[in-house]
Amino acid sequence: METKNRGDLLINGFGSSNGGSFHAVTINGKGTVIGDVECSELDCNGSGSITGDVVVNQARINGHGKINGNMECQVLSVEGAAGVTGNLRVEMLKVSGKAKVGGKIKGDEIKIKGRLTVGEDCEAESFRAESQFSIGGLLNADLIDITLFADCDAKEIGGQTILIKQKNSLLGIFKSFVRTQLKTECIEGDKIEIENTKAGMVRGNQVVIGANCEIEVVEYSGEFTMDKNSIVKDIRKI
Repeated sequence: METKNRGDLLINGFGSSNGGSFHAVTINGKGTVIGDVECSELDCNGSGSITGDVVVNQARINGHGKINGNMECQVLSVEGAAGVTGNLRVEMLKVSGKAKVGGKIKGDEIKIKGRLTVGEDCEAESFRAESQFSIGGLLNADLIDITLFADCDAKEIGGQTILIKQKNSLLGIFKSFVRTQLKTECIEGDKIEIENTKAGMVRGNQVVIGANCEIEVVEYSGEFTMDKNSIVKDIRKI
């Protein structure tokens, strides 16, 4: 995207502007942009909203930012609270605050250390989460590495390598009182290692059911092990 020769849009305090093509868009106060926006950099340090689609190279949401439309971005960093009512296409998504996407997410690398809510599917090359998330559709990635800090859910989970583990507690003997859980209808992958998971179906080649799982059916084609503190109602070698 060539935007170096374009002007900047700066909103300090209360203000509004029409959309358009810019080099940098910065909202430091309470700003509203009406219309589609194309820019190289987007910074929201206050409370900003854009009514339209956004195409940007690099975006940083440090305050409260809302996109009432679709967003396409190379790098999106959320340290505050961000909302996208439509779909999000991103090469790198990093969330240490809160992010909500009403439609789908399609990305290359997703790293979550805050809270993520997705209305539909979430697809990436790698999905790493030390966080809380809720995904209304399919979570799909070659590598899914989840450390549970709070209750999480996804309708379905699919990938090559799927790792779900409980956060190490600093509370020692009180760990059982702060146990969290991931809920899903189905997990399907090649290598699956899970803890603290409630699922209807787990299907894979190498399947390790760790502690505190509740599974209706496990289907495996290679190797299977199960922790004594988990429940699997039906185990099938296929």
